[in-house]
Amino acid sequence: MTVEFPDADALRTANDVALDDYPRFAVAHRHRDLDPIEDIEAAGRDAVADLPLADIPQGGEIAVTAGSRGIADMPAVTAAAVAELQERGFEPFILPAMGSHGGATAEGQRETLESLGFTEEYLGCEIRSSMDVEEMSEDRMGRPVYVASDALAADAVILANRVKPHTDFSGPVESGLCKMAVVGLGKHRGAESLHNAGLAAEFDDVIVDRTRMLLDAADVVGGIALVEDARERATHVEGIPADAILDREPELLERAYEELPMLPVDDLDLLIVDELGKDISGTGMDTNVLGRYRFYGEDEPERPEITRVYVRSLTEPSHGNALGVGLADFAHRDLVETIDFVDMYVNIATSGEPERSKVPFVVPDDRTALAVIPSTLGLGDLSELRAARIRSTLDPDELVVSEPVARDLEDRDDVTVGPLEPLSLVEERLPPDPYPGE
Repeated sequence: MTVEFPDADALRTANDVALDDYPRFAVAHRHRDLDPIEDIEAAGRDAVADLPLADIPQGGEIAVTAGSRGIADMPAVTAAAVAELQERGFEPFILPAMGSHGGATAEGQRETLESLGFTEEYLGCEIRSSMDVEEMSEDRMGRPVYVASDALAADAVILANRVKPHTDFSGPVESGLCKMAVVGLGKHRGAESLHNAGLAAEFDDVIVDRTRMLLDAADVVGGIALVEDARERATHVEGIPADAILDREPELLERAYEELPMLPVDDLDLLIVDELGKDISGTGMDTNVLGRYRFYGEDEPERPEITRVYVRSLTEPSHGNALGVGLADFAHRDLVETIDFVDMYVNIATSGEPERSKVPFVVPDDRTALAVIPSTLGLGDLSELRAARIRSTLDPDELVVSEPVARDLEDRDDVTVGPLEPLSLVEERLPPDPYPGE
């Protein structure tokens, strides 16, 4: 079946909106006081020094996990941890721990790591990619719990991940070392089992329950936890012994919430997002920034309140996996034409929420989007449109805002707003990269 989406001429007849009806727009920048780690390699080595390694035999194999998220400093932290382990006489290897990502294939997961900077040459050790798992036990609901065979064969496992708010649920344990254990080490089958269990019970309770089981079964000696600031740089790296992970991770999550980059405005008629991608968020776009979970059994966040979301493209490292496109109301045709539905659907079947894979209203270009979207907003006067444009949900501090939003932001000490200018297009497209930067 071939789907032909309507062309621009057909859609623009929906109303008589013109560019001149839009308010003026200005670039804006939110300033933050940041304190990133200066020597990230030293931080990675220090984290290893905090782990209990004395009982691991010399020459023992240690699996160090690596996930599928675009975490700027994680390759450097991991490489430093590998070097420290080697100097201590161990044989570390990298274990892809990303559930079903990479098309749920061993080669796909290796390619995903390489696209994120995790190469054997850079890390200085083997990447051991396999989808083989063993059923370890059953959880409290009688559902199977799986562990990667490579993890079970190793003398020890070190979990390595960023601690941050999750995009599906909220609780004392969200995205971090525990999730790396129960989803990442479980590979495709473990991730599917976990997400299905999460639909039947409280997600954070299921993760905690399974983490307790996995820490012992996989000989996890501890984890390396990283917390990022609002500019995606590591502001904290810490080695945590296995028996302290369940107590320490909630504390780090509180810190991560304080660092979480959010829009400087939480009331919008329209948010335009230039890029979605698996390297940006597990859901393509961070649900905390959008104010949309769209996940079965979870209440929607109260803020921010955004009426419509228009997403324009898919990042290259996503390899066609556009999971999260269903969080938008409108999508550019260029994005839709790059979707690998096999990869995305496998990911969705594993994570358990089909709403996020639904293809939204497709527009052929930005000009058509700007013509059609006002018909779905209920505004009496388009000049009062509260709109913002961001590069991605990783960059909500760099934005373009409409005049009503600019008026609000001008009163804030931490936001700089540029001059207002009429909305313009370049060959039916929004101007490329208008963001102010640092």
